[in-house]
Amino acid sequence: MATYKKRGAKPRDKKDQQAAEMQSTTAEVFNTLDETASRSEKWIEKNNKTLFYALVAVIVVILGYMGYNKYIVEPTENEASNELAFPRKYFDEAATAGSASVDSLLKLGLDGADGKYGFIDIADRFSGTKAGNIANYYAGVSYLKLKEYKLAIDYLDRFKSDDDILGPTAIGAIGDAFADLNQNDSALEYYEKAANKKDNEFTAPLFLFKAGKTALELGNFSKAEQLFQKIKDKYPTSTIGRDIDKYISSAKYAQ
Repeated sequence: MATYKKRGAKPRDKKDQQAAEMQSTTAEVFNTLDETASRSEKWIEKNNKTLFYALVAVIVVILGYMGYNKYIVEPTENEASNELAFPRKYFDEAATAGSASVDSLLKLGLDGADGKYGFIDIADRFSGTKAGNIANYYAGVSYLKLKEYKLAIDYLDRFKSDDDILGPTAIGAIGDAFADLNQNDSALEYYEKAANKKDNEFTAPLFLFKAGKTALELGNFSKAEQLFQKIKDKYPTSTIGRDIDKYISSAKYAQ
């Protein structure tokens, strides 16, 4: 009788094999997740008091910050703003007063009177407020007008602002103070800083012009020409730009 070998089982289809592997991998992932979740739960149970206190601490910080702003910062800002009205009155009066009374009005604005704070006290007592910051500006300009240039520089340097006009003007006023102290190198530096602070049709050409004239006084004629030319190129329609050609020529022919 003839004999034959029994054939082995047919190999699995490749798709079936991939599906089986995927099921196995998925099961392993879920097992891992279960184990991780279990460990997390145990850790939370063990450290629940610590977590609770940490959460309370965060809430306290948030509420404290909100309370500080509402009950400390805002009232202080309002108080400082109200105090600023008194010395500003004298500052504004000095702008239109006769020469005989200008200095006395400026000093009243700086020092205060009748139990009211002046710019110096407001800048010191309310240093973290907007009003305290602007008091530095008024104090600096007042000292500049009083020809107390070092004090003017000190207060103007404390003033910080991104305002399109006040920011550059304060920096340019420091340049004026250095110019009056005959420190033209420093004056030139601050005029250029003021010109570059904000790109507008008023302060930028004004302080470029002052920088150019200072460069002329320093004998740096090529620098002066460059500064005057920048006014012509960027701000030709500004008040200064309309008449800038003669200054460009002066600087050019002086070289």
